[in-house]
Amino acid sequence: MKKNIGPAERAIRVIAGIGILSLAFAGPKSLWAYLGVVPLLTGLLGWCPPYAIFGISTCKKCS
Repeated sequence: MKKNIGPAERAIRVIAGIGILSLAFAGPKSLWAYLGVVPLLTGLLGWCPPYAIFGISTCKKCS
């Protein structure tokens, strides 16, 4: 997998993923909050499947 997410976007995705996922344990406690795993994992991995499909990359110097 070639990375296609830049460092700034990765940080935003990780923070957003943790924030959304935390709603499963605090707040409204909805099962929908587990969707926070998606931005968390894509941020940690640096690879986004839809970006790969459409040939999008926000990463300038990634391998």
